[in-house]
Amino acid sequence: MSDKENSKAHPLVNWFRFSSPATFYPLAGKLIPFFWALAVIFGIAGLWISFFVAPVDAVQGQGYRIIFVHVPASWMSMFIYIVMAVWAGLGLVFNTRLSAMMAQALAPTGALMAFLSLWTGAFWGKPMWGAWWVWDARLTSELILLFLYLGFMALQASIDDPRRADKAGAILALVGVVNVPIIYFSVKWWNTLHQGASVSINKAPAMAHTMLWGMLLMALCFWMYSIAVALMRVRVIILERESHSDWVRSLEGVK
Repeated sequence: MSDKENSKAHPLVNWFRFSSPATFYPLAGKLIPFFWALAVIFGIAGLWISFFVAPVDAVQGQGYRIIFVHVPASWMSMFIYIVMAVWAGLGLVFNTRLSAMMAQALAPTGALMAFLSLWTGAFWGKPMWGAWWVWDARLTSELILLFLYLGFMALQASIDDPRRADKAGAILALVGVVNVPIIYFSVKWWNTLHQGASVSINKAPAMAHTMLWGMLLMALCFWMYSIAVALMRVRVIILERESHSDWVRSLEGVK
């Protein structure tokens, strides 16, 4: 069977070759502009609907509009942590270099999303609750998520050997996954000040359709932004870790 016929018979074979840093590096470079363009498009559309089209909330007034940043940031802070833990776990189990690099690349963006969630939540909480911060179950568990991100990055930075740093970070990331369902279900498990979910899979959204569209578009913007930034960061990590490889030296020779 020829190579062409073999690739048609086994299409996944071509995808597996991108698990190598040397082959993933150029692929990431090609994908970055695409995700940046999507982030800008979704961001402009989402901000326009969120701040100029969506109606004023009958109870919270104009102040509710901060949720168009707060809610997507909260979603992404949890989602990125799960993805980071999966990459770290794959690197730990299969000893794949690129998996550990992807986990390392995602951590700063996840920390940013957790910080945005807490910061925008404080701005929403002051007029609604009369306090910038309360030791609410969801707020506290989201703060723990931020500390997990910071701890993951600090732990990896404190260990000189990249392999040992990847293993230690992976263990921390996997242990910390238990906090994600705590964040999500905290409003159901405990009597908290934080309102319940406005968007749910098993029931109709408790908001106007224009509000929902604004929130979903902003979530897509944050998602595309996270992918673009992670790909940019992982390319830098690849160059740092693979600096002694022939293919990296060839890139430097081209420059």
